[in-house]
Amino acid sequence: MSKPIQAINRYKADLRELQFLLFEQFKLTDILGKAPFEAWGPDEVKSSLTEAYRWSREVIGPLNAIGDTQGCRLEAGRVTAPKGFKEAWKSLYEAGWKSIAVDAEFGGAGSPHSLQVLVEEMISGANVAFAMYPGLAFGASEVIESFGTPEQRTLYCTRMYGGQWGGTMCLTEPQAGSDVGAARTSAKKNPDGSYSITGTKIFISGGEHDLTDNIVHLVLARTEGAPAGTKGLTLFIVPKVRSSQDGTLGESNDVACGAIEHKMGINGSSTCVLNFGENGKCIGWPVGGDAKLNQGMSQMFKMMNGARIGVGVQGISVASSAFLNALEYAKDRKQGASIEHWKDATAPRARIIEHADVRRMLLDMKSRVEGIRALAVKLTHHQDMVHVLTGKDETQAAYHQGQVDLLVPLVKAYGSDQAFRVCETAIQTYGGAGYTKDYPVEQYCRDSKIFSVYEGTNHIQAMDLVGRKLGQAGGANLQAFLGDVAKFVAANGAHAKLGPAVKRLGAAAEALGGSAMRLLMWFQSGNLALVPLYANRFLEMMSETTVAWMLLEGAVIADAKLPTTPAAEADHAFYQGKIAAALYFARTVLPGVEQKAMLMGEEDRSPLDLPEAGFAQG
Repeated sequence: MSKPIQAINRYKADLRELQFLLFEQFKLTDILGKAPFEAWGPDEVKSSLTEAYRWSREVIGPLNAIGDTQGCRLEAGRVTAPKGFKEAWKSLYEAGWKSIAVDAEFGGAGSPHSLQVLVEEMISGANVAFAMYPGLAFGASEVIESFGTPEQRTLYCTRMYGGQWGGTMCLTEPQAGSDVGAARTSAKKNPDGSYSITGTKIFISGGEHDLTDNIVHLVLARTEGAPAGTKGLTLFIVPKVRSSQDGTLGESNDVACGAIEHKMGINGSSTCVLNFGENGKCIGWPVGGDAKLNQGMSQMFKMMNGARIGVGVQGISVASSAFLNALEYAKDRKQGASIEHWKDATAPRARIIEHADVRRMLLDMKSRVEGIRALAVKLTHHQDMVHVLTGKDETQAAYHQGQVDLLVPLVKAYGSDQAFRVCETAIQTYGGAGYTKDYPVEQYCRDSKIFSVYEGTNHIQAMDLVGRKLGQAGGANLQAFLGDVAKFVAANGAHAKLGPAVKRLGAAAEALGGSAMRLLMWFQSGNLALVPLYANRFLEMMSETTVAWMLLEGAVIADAKLPTTPAAEADHAFYQGKIAAALYFARTVLPGVEQKAMLMGEEDRSPLDLPEAGFAQG
């Protein structure tokens, strides 16, 4: 007989690290108390972090293993979420965590995005499967807020931001997969101006659940006579239940859940097959009205970009808790003698944190988690500056928006790839115990694998980076990025402690710039097949360069604080940890950027030239 799953929180976060990023590295106080963040000061930010952490640990943390074990149930076309999720949904919106950065017009608190992303990290880290539901509702509402008609904004946004209604995005179809342009879902105009929607969408996260009375689906469909491919797709608002303009719910809208997926992880999140219009009674309305027909992909990119950032944050959140749980275990678990007494069978057993390889794994996890988190906060800092500068300094606002665009695929792809690897390392730190359900890291590992797959596989992110983002603004965004790195290197290359590592960053940035030019050469010379072959490698190179930059920037700050921080204070060890993480990453990971640039120069075509039958004879 299996043991019952206990409601025990296993989620951990390091609030000191979060405060360091906001206040010491990214100097959030420079924009607090000023438009558009007049209502926010340092105390409000710190208390929000503390309370969000408490809420995450007390309310949804204990439901994480329960959701994993129970999963979701589909009965008679209705999905029931795991025990406790419905109550947690209500508590989430009562606490206001999902609306913390929402504009006051829709009942939000209007916080900086850089605070929101850390609150979101805590929610996702405590229970990533639960966090999927409100995350999708938030993203769908952002699209309607940005592109909808005034009537659509009035009807949907407040209710979706406030948690009364859920939301989804519906792109993928069985025959199309990631090839969204091959979608067959159709939309036929009705005399009253609405459209009849017919089609099937798959892998729809939160597509059906019992947390809300209504779910607002954003559905890509093709109107009659629309162009082929993505240019002919329109984004439609398709609610599960129709409503009047005042929000009163009416009849069902002929949206049926045909199945739910049984997955490797995030079992508490319902991943649905949705059938629209099986009975010919499903209706939808174009986001923004008929004037926005055939603009579905550009609108959906608003939600997809937000979702891609969110997936990167999911990766950080799960990896961070895996690291901190492994650290706690390493401090307590005793096994083997220390290296100084390895021949003495009578020597006392050492805690495993005293063993060199365990310390290596812990510092490796720490550097990756903290560096990728800093990358995400860097992105949201740029978002905050766009809000501050729009209408005041359009040139600088455009610079910051360009950096947001450039960093999105890095946060999503590198954040999700490394999350799985950090969770794997966490299991290795535990040894055999980590492979059991007695500890949380095996669930973290299973949950994290999907991050590199959904919201656009990481190869799609790499192709977005090299095929679209590098060339935006005539390449000015990439040049600004490389220029920012060069300024940091020039300012800190002679640093007494960090100088050699900073110079290594400079060399990596030069190799990155050269590789970007090589990609351009391949585009121009007709060697297009080499671009997708090396796109993932380039994204990894750019990500590692950026993470090293962020870690070294934090280390410079930490080193300046050490002389005035007494050794007995906790901050002394904290700052030492910031320096050690930066040096470790710069010495053991960053050199790989130059190596990968050299490999790109080899232009190896082996995967392309090998005949299909050469892969295996079986």
